[in-house]
Parts: sequence; C-alpha cells; structure tokens
Amino acid sequence: MTGPRRILVAGIGNIFLGDDAFGVEVARLLLARPQPQGVRVIDFGIRGLDLAYALTEGCDAAILVDAAPRGEPPGTLYVIEPDIETSQPDVGFDGHSMNPVSVLRLASTLGELPSRVLVLGCEPSRQSSEEDADFELSAPVRAALGPAVTMVESLIERLAAEDAAFPARPPLHERVG
Repeated sequence: MTGPRRILVAGIGNIFLGDDAFGVEVARLLLARPQPQGVRVIDFGIRGLDLAYALTEGCDAAILVDAAPRGEPPGTLYVIEPDIETSQPDVGFDGHSMNPVSVLRLASTLGELPSRVLVLGCEPSRQSSEEDADFELSAPVRAALGPAVTMVESLIERLAAEDAAFPARPPLHERVG
C-alpha cells in the first residue's frame, strides 16, 4: 500500500433526541483536533444515504460513532465490528433516519465497502422518541465523550498501522465502562 490509509470517522445521531446525539458530539470534538493525514471526520447526523455513499468512496476503513443500546450501564462504550456479509438485507431504507446496520447493507449494494468497519457505541441512559425532544446528553453519556474521543484516536492509530495486504483481521470486541 502506498500513502496513508484513508479512514472515515462518521458521527451518527439525532441532536434533538438527547443521548442519540452521542456520535454527533464525538465528531464535533474530533473536528476541533488535528487528525492524521488520510483521516476524514464527518458529522452525518441522520443522513444515512450520505453515509452510505461516503462508505463506498474508496476509504480503507471506517469508524461509525453512535449511541448503541445493548443493556449495559449508561455511558458504557463498545467497539464492535459488524458482520455485514452474513446479515439479511433490509426490506427498505429510510433516508431520513440512521440505522448503521441498514446503512452498511445499503452501502454494500452501492459499491465496495471499506476492508474494516468498526462501530464505537455508547450505551444511552434512555431512549428518546420524536414526541419527547431532549436537547441534552445525560450525565453518563456526556462523561463518556472524552474517553470516546481517546478510543477513536486509538482506533485510528490501530487501523492506520494495519498491513493492507491482510485487511481481514479478527473482529475487535471491547467493552469499556
């Protein structure tokens, strides 16, 4: 491989739904910091179609940052490598919402996905709905922002160091919290 690896960091979430804005806030913090050559940080918000196209634009790896309810204490951080190839396709896609698995499935139909896709998720305190708008992150999720930025930067370093000749690595599964 010549040149730096191209890594996309995608902040995902709805700023009007409290803890769902986690990925957007992490992207905002990362955008205020210098990034290595080849790294693009983008706040996609709820623009799933834009993210699907960005994933097929020749990046070598992607890190999706999002709120991810998995039943752990609020503020718990996860690193997950989704298995897109064995997933069943969705019957539809809503271009105005953001479900990372649906976006990855759509992207795989549009073109070639990056060799590595990781999701950095944070356990939300509560699930907000469109009926009860909440513009603030909960205290545990707000406290997880700094550690999440550190984790993304660590993941960028690990992904940048990977040998392009061996893109298929064992999945990363970590839980911090």
